[in-house]
Amino acid sequence: MKIVIVGKGGREHALARALADSPSHPELFACPGSDGMSGLATPVSDIPDIHALTVWMKDNRIDLCVAGEEAWLAKGLADACAEAGIPCFGPTQAAAQLESSKIFAKEFMTRHQVPTGGFEVVDSAEACRKAITSYPAVLKYNGLAAGKGVAVCTEKAEAEDFIDRVFIRQEFGEDKVFVEEFLEGKEVSVICAVSGSDYLYFTPARDYKRLKENDEGPNTGGMGAVASRRLLPPEMVETIERDIIRPTVDGLQKDGHDYRGFLYFGIILTADGPKVLEYNCRFGDPEAQAVLPLVEGDFAEFLFQAAKGDLNPGLIRFHEGWSLTLVMASRDYPRKSGSGDVIRGLDDLDTGRVYHAGTQKTADGAYETNGGRVLAVSHTGDTREAARDAAYAELGKLFFDGAQIRRDIGTLHFE
Repeated sequence: MKIVIVGKGGREHALARALADSPSHPELFACPGSDGMSGLATPVSDIPDIHALTVWMKDNRIDLCVAGEEAWLAKGLADACAEAGIPCFGPTQAAAQLESSKIFAKEFMTRHQVPTGGFEVVDSAEACRKAITSYPAVLKYNGLAAGKGVAVCTEKAEAEDFIDRVFIRQEFGEDKVFVEEFLEGKEVSVICAVSGSDYLYFTPARDYKRLKENDEGPNTGGMGAVASRRLLPPEMVETIERDIIRPTVDGLQKDGHDYRGFLYFGIILTADGPKVLEYNCRFGDPEAQAVLPLVEGDFAEFLFQAAKGDLNPGLIRFHEGWSLTLVMASRDYPRKSGSGDVIRGLDDLDTGRVYHAGTQKTADGAYETNGGRVLAVSHTGDTREAARDAAYAELGKLFFDGAQIRRDIGTLHFE
């Protein structure tokens, strides 16, 4: 089987590793891929757009396209694959609006009675200021923003900074913002594989989005994650399936979307029960790096059959232990990406897994930084403490100038 993974970051590296570990031994390609993934998947870096990708897939007799990055889905990757007769594990452009338009997602949740927070849509800086009646205030850019379009503002200065970035500097483009009800509780990420009316939920995870310890500092794309089937009690999983996952999957069917792909539920566990913060139409990052090491069985065959409309849970199973992922970010992240700092210690890693997100090879074969989130180190263990200690031990072998890491992943929110 020939599979192409669309994307180049840590999530795509994790997908490539999970697919490569499949007993069916698929031949893997990555578009555009990266130097760090090249040992698992052949990079295909000269593809300018979706049309060129579908032509390349047909010429190379690709059996399955696995969507990694959300931007390709928003532009119609799955639709183009369907027209070319190539199975794609990723939703259509219309269904992908669950992620590409937060307003679309909120209206979908309201229509299908999926529990979520209240919100008000605004289209100007002045309207946004008026809609904020108290703090903390949650501000969300409507479109895609690479994980940086959400701000939980504890004071007016933080809100003004986000308003300036969105409406004045237009860092993410030209779109609306909505002011959302602030919900209190612990967050959890639940990723499902969906194929039509069927779904299979993967191991739940908890992401750490703030840059600094104790959930302080600016929002990021994620500084680490912890995953385990033991993260949530069975009764909470039942509630999430009954009140959130099943109504969402049924709602997609009712709205005429034959959804085939990963569906990410960002959930907050409030005193009034679990509520949806957001949908993503792909695997999360860094959740993929924490969840996928716990997958056993033939992941490649599972995705291939699901993309064709047959979800077969018997092809994979989930390890019952824990997995912990730690992100190393460049010195000025998330304000800007870094580049050119030599990464030391990669050859000293003994156990666990390292995923490349923002790296590149130098002429002499060494790796250097080339992005905001540079590397992720993941480790599994029978207990959370064992996974955490092993991951930090491996991370301690890596170094580059200005590296930013959090020291409370897998500890905070577990007191």
